[in-house]
Amino acid sequence: MPPGFNIDSQDLMKVAIAVICGAMLGFERQYKNKTAGFRTIIVICLGSALYTMVAQKNGLLSNMNIVTGIGFIGAGVIFKDGFSVNGLTTAAVIWISAAIGMVVGAGGYGLALISTVITLCILILFHILEDYVDKIHRDRILALVFDSADDDNLLIVQDMIKNHHLAANVRHVGKKDGCLEAVIVVTGHKKDIHKLDQELLKMQQLKAF
Repeated sequence: MPPGFNIDSQDLMKVAIAVICGAMLGFERQYKNKTAGFRTIIVICLGSALYTMVAQKNGLLSNMNIVTGIGFIGAGVIFKDGFSVNGLTTAAVIWISAAIGMVVGAGGYGLALISTVITLCILILFHILEDYVDKIHRDRILALVFDSADDDNLLIVQDMIKNHHLAANVRHVGKKDGCLEAVIVVTGHKKDIHKLDQELLKMQQLKAF
């Protein structure tokens, strides 16, 4: 075996802890049915640990290579869907799992385990908080197409929004093929937005929304 690659109990310990930390983070992503799940996060964490171990044994600095590689993987799980962006949290988990793997590879077992637990608490507990905040302060983008170019139709919708105790921010108003089009960002309680949706469905002047 080449010099610097002798396997000892510390190496095996690092591999085991990297797999455990990656599994803990990966299970949370898998449970929420995210793009990068159980196996992916484990491999990322383990790979980062191995790169760091090799670098230490050979007196190299491979941290930047790890960070660059993780940046490409993280960017791959982020995608834009219309007006929203998805995958940011999963990309952040990939990033932190790589960092935890590097800490394990450097021998910081306690710091790695503590960081894993803290990350899990953030992902689980703050998700509950986000759900509550989203319920009482939710943003909804309405893309409206009316069956005519009558501007009064937009005024009717704005009155409906006010009647449901919602705030409105008109992003776009235009006319196409004889129809009035508007994009409105509505903000307020989730239940009030749901009531607005039900009322819009009954609005005969609306061609689509």
